[in-house]
Amino acid sequence: MAYVVDFKNVSQIGLESSPVAEALAGLRANEARYFMNKYQHQFTVLAAEESQETLDYVNRVNRILKEERDLQFAARPLETSRFQVENIKFAYVFYEDGLEINVMYTVDNPKKRAVGFKLSEGMEVPMELEGTFKFARQKSKLAGTIRGSFFVIKGEY
Repeated sequence: MAYVVDFKNVSQIGLESSPVAEALAGLRANEARYFMNKYQHQFTVLAAEESQETLDYVNRVNRILKEERDLQFAARPLETSRFQVENIKFAYVFYEDGLEINVMYTVDNPKKRAVGFKLSEGMEVPMELEGTFKFARQKSKLAGTIRGSFFVIKGEY
């Protein structure tokens, strides 16, 4: 069942099994606030097991990660979100360990396509990313300290 993320009243619904559920809920709410403020778009998530189409897309994202950066993640996906705003396709996966992976894929500009990683406060850097990426820190009232990094997608997917 789809869940519209409320960034005013942060809820851990769907994320309860995460050891950093509170921080992950804040991270998800932070994304919801961003999309509402920038695009007037309601950020909606689905449980991973209910979103086969998005998981299939994520498998393509995993192919991007594998082919372009030799990355594979072992964490269990809890929720997904996939939508298009203006000319940009977005996909999000929230993982049980507190990791968020997002893909920004512009429809008409191959130079503006990227995969981003955000780490919830309290989680360790996944071994897959350790030493490979530098993480910038961002303070958020909703999520505490968010660590994030990204890489530009070079190929066509």
